[in-house]
Amino acid sequence: MVLPLFVPVPAAPVAPALDLTAGVTSDTSISAEGARQHTVRSGETAYDIARRYRVSTSALLSRNNLGADDFIHPGQKLTVPQRSGSSASTSSGGSQSKKTASRSGSTRTYTVRSGDTLVGIAARHDMSLDRLRSLNDLDDGFIHPGQKLRVSGTPAKPVKRPTSRPASSTYTVKAGDTLVGISARHDMSVTRLAKLNDISSGDFIHPGQTLKVTESTTTSAKKKPDAREKKSTREKNDRNTFAGRTYSDEIVDAADRNRETLASRDLPSRAETQAIITRVARQHGVDPSIALAISYQESGWNQSKVSVANAVGAMQVIPSSGTWISSVVGRDLDLLDTEDNATAGVVLLKILLQQSDSTSDAIAGYYQGLASVEANGMYADTKQYVANVKYLRKRM
Repeated sequence: MVLPLFVPVPAAPVAPALDLTAGVTSDTSISAEGARQHTVRSGETAYDIARRYRVSTSALLSRNNLGADDFIHPGQKLTVPQRSGSSASTSSGGSQSKKTASRSGSTRTYTVRSGDTLVGIAARHDMSLDRLRSLNDLDDGFIHPGQKLRVSGTPAKPVKRPTSRPASSTYTVKAGDTLVGISARHDMSVTRLAKLNDISSGDFIHPGQTLKVTESTTTSAKKKPDAREKKSTREKNDRNTFAGRTYSDEIVDAADRNRETLASRDLPSRAETQAIITRVARQHGVDPSIALAISYQESGWNQSKVSVANAVGAMQVIPSSGTWISSVVGRDLDLLDTEDNATAGVVLLKILLQQSDSTSDAIAGYYQGLASVEANGMYADTKQYVANVKYLRKRM
């Protein structure tokens, strides 16, 4: 299961003045007070509407006195808030002139890669973080792989690749460690560190966790003659370990087979997977926002993802849970199929929501197991998981 290392903190947006009469369509109207109103269409979520009008989901919900747990329904009218800095006029030398200045100069397109952050992208292109946000109208710090950003005209400096792949060693995570800090200490990129450990560059790490890291040449030279044999044993153990837990060869081998099978298939895109989860959630009476948030937390809406623990697909469901949910829905579910995977995860979530005392406990149960949560409370990494999902849910 995937745990972001940090929860992005919303930043103040820089936006041009809004013309309230622009872009009015059949589902958009202007109220008597001059506010823009949107009529909810079938299948829409608060996240969809907020993205359409380029406002934050939290601002949209707040403007309509809605909470993250509230449903919206077709035909419902929502008032769309003005974006920050969208006053009808600006004084000379005011925000508009600052915005124009921040957008001056040549730009080019950059495609966000796995592990990228706004800070890192700005640094590689020799530009300020504020300029990067202004160029792309980013109202928060959330970006995703494949996203197109406008950056300064200076191309990112190429990363020098070693002519031969260095050997790997292990590092035990200490309190306060981050993936960025560990990669820097071992002269390796965050992307390589994440790939070496079969995790995402945004995953949560915890004290005591063992990570494979790049080994320096000097360290290799000091190895004893039997180091190769010890290294082989250690790598085998590391291969079976994820998030501080060790899994059997049988489970890891099954995960490898599922990963290979999914890699050979023509799978739906992230947007298509998002739509599938939304539809399945509505079919089973589950608020799509929580199902989408959990799936994004677990896999980034990526059906091809399989963890070391053999948690499969967009909803990261393990086979034993898939078998149990199959008995609940009355048919065999194929976790390698995107729709069946969504069904397994959504129905499991529905049961957790029914059996838990709170939504937070249900989210925790999806990650830690409800019986464990009730017996032991939430572990530290579970609390982080719940916080991440609740934050993501506000964006859905």
